[in-house]
Amino acid sequence: MNFLLKSISYIFHPLLMPIAGSVIYFVTAPRFIPKNIVQAKILGLVVVTILIPIVLYFLLRTMGLITSIHLEDVKQRKIPLLLQSLLLLLVIKMIIDVYNYPELYFFFLGALLSSLSAIFIVFFDIKASLHMMGSGAVTMFTIALSIHFEMNLILLIAAMIAANGLVATSRLHFKAHTNLELILGFLVGVIPQLTLVNFWL
Repeated sequence: MNFLLKSISYIFHPLLMPIAGSVIYFVTAPRFIPKNIVQAKILGLVVVTILIPIVLYFLLRTMGLITSIHLEDVKQRKIPLLLQSLLLLLVIKMIIDVYNYPELYFFFLGALLSSLSAIFIVFFDIKASLHMMGSGAVTMFTIALSIHFEMNLILLIAAMIAANGLVATSRLHFKAHTNLELILGFLVGVIPQLTLVNFWL
């Protein structure tokens, strides 16, 4: 059981959620997007949202600004979340434009708002669950895509909802968060997506 729940935490790690949302978008979007363009976008997103954050993590750890990848100390979350916000801003400025990929653009804009909200919450000495924030955002985005494209994504949506439950169970099992922090993280992920969906749905 420990292995399964720990695996869930890594599979649904916050760093992987932007890529998950992007893959879901490119797979489900009914419009024609050349394969080489999709590959280039995914590669760019992997570099900016996964590889660069990993490098920054080791840099921050070397400098003594953070002590763990799990960021248990709420005060240590400010700089990583700020850097993540800057990287998401880079994504919507350089990689995903609003004209060709409006749905994905607003997904990343929502992710940016979630990240900024998480920073704001840190000032109240509260650590919202970043795992729930990421999985909640992707779940809401998938639901919106299903409605927007008029596609039956019920199995994928059901799987995402189940994944949210597993992520929450995992975080509680390892005492990484309280119930309140999990719920807060989920809302911080969902609400920006739900708000911005008005611009493209």
